[in-house]
Amino acid sequence: MDYSQFLHMREELSLVVVLILLFLADLFMSPDAHKNDGKARLNTMLPVILMAIHTAINLVPGTAADVFGGMYHYVPMHTVVKSILNIGTLIVFLMAHEWMKREDTSFKQGEFYVLTLSTLFGMYLMISAGHFLMFFIGLETASIPMAALIAFDKYRHNSAEAGAKYILTALFSSALLLFGLSMIYGSTGTLYFDDLPAHIDGNPLQIMAFVFFFTGMAFKLSLVPFHLWTADVYEGAPSTVTAYLSVVSKGSAAFVLLAILIKVFAPMINDWQEVLYWVTIASITIANIFAIRQQNLKRLMAFSSISQAGYIMLGVIGGTAQGMTALVYYVLVYAAANLGVFAVITIVALRSQKFTLEDYAGLYKTNPKIAFLMTLSLFSLAGIPPFAGFFSKFFIFMAAFNAGFHLLVFIALVNTVISLYYYLLIVKAMYITPSDNPIPTFRSDRCTKWGLALCTLGIIGLGIASIVYQSIDKLSFGI
Repeated sequence: MDYSQFLHMREELSLVVVLILLFLADLFMSPDAHKNDGKARLNTMLPVILMAIHTAINLVPGTAADVFGGMYHYVPMHTVVKSILNIGTLIVFLMAHEWMKREDTSFKQGEFYVLTLSTLFGMYLMISAGHFLMFFIGLETASIPMAALIAFDKYRHNSAEAGAKYILTALFSSALLLFGLSMIYGSTGTLYFDDLPAHIDGNPLQIMAFVFFFTGMAFKLSLVPFHLWTADVYEGAPSTVTAYLSVVSKGSAAFVLLAILIKVFAPMINDWQEVLYWVTIASITIANIFAIRQQNLKRLMAFSSISQAGYIMLGVIGGTAQGMTALVYYVLVYAAANLGVFAVITIVALRSQKFTLEDYAGLYKTNPKIAFLMTLSLFSLAGIPPFAGFFSKFFIFMAAFNAGFHLLVFIALVNTVISLYYYLLIVKAMYITPSDNPIPTFRSDRCTKWGLALCTLGIIGLGIASIVYQSIDKLSFGI
């Protein structure tokens, strides 16, 4: 065996090293009755430092390669996507600092970081898979630890219930997806991405296989009508985990879906474009309508994320290189804005245990900086210029429009106005709605400030720095 092949798995090897170091650190910093009065040593900065180093050394793309007999496929675009996931995970770790200080979570800090990085490792394998078996291993590696993260606060709120709902949903979606893969293998005799297009002709068995495959992926992306788990899981999970689930998990699944549609299902483009067309309309419209009715902020952001997944599908539906560029850029901007919102939700929940729109009334008077940063993030999610969210929506609409989906883009534009309404409901509560019992004034910890600073830099800087979009565009590929 040629062990030099592992050198092409630079990101995966680096992440495994980080995982091993955190395992060892947790071993020596776990609670001990004979040391430190049985209290865990708070060690949240080590994961942040290791994640920052891991992100920095993997920023520069390598050369394209196929290793392990084509099971692992690398192209420079994979480094861009993995770097976005790394930055999102780094911000989540910064957000988790205050949460990890809590008495009932401090002794579980090692588990949190290891589980989170295990899911990230699975996403890496999904992104670089050149074979459906490698893809499925990555999918399960990303899904199973996620259930443990969602149920992390099992004695608080509805975390255990959310974990149970997620694992059951993941079980059924994975079963459907695997059923689809078995049909693909049965009709083609191979599971290698490079070999499949030559054997795919769109016969009824292959159409059924695609439907099952897409159903499984739609569960992961929480697209309508496979979205019913999302609101309950987002509400029950710890806020930090919800942030990770809504950004990092969704971003990786969206890119993988596009890559597989381009590489494997290109001969069936008319069939899958028809499916995506109606799923996109349903996801954007139904999610926006339900979001208006929500009072709990985490549930509102759950329906917002379903709607955002619909917008992301506008980059997928054309199957073009322009669509891939718009999708990756959209995920990057969405990560900055959504993590900004969840950073505020997390710190407010930790300080006051408040989650509803009514609770946020008068936040501007007691915590003006937090309210202002929340407003920036919401405006970016809504696509208001001059924030980066406006440019990301413009590029993804342009990609779908150039692919010929004019009516779909019009429907998405109308829905943008609806989404602006419920984002402004939060802004109205913070700035205008009076409250006799507002959230008291508090100071954010240093790590949360750094996380919010990174999100704000992304919201403002990504809209100005055109080089980001141009750099992504050079590495994109399509049908």
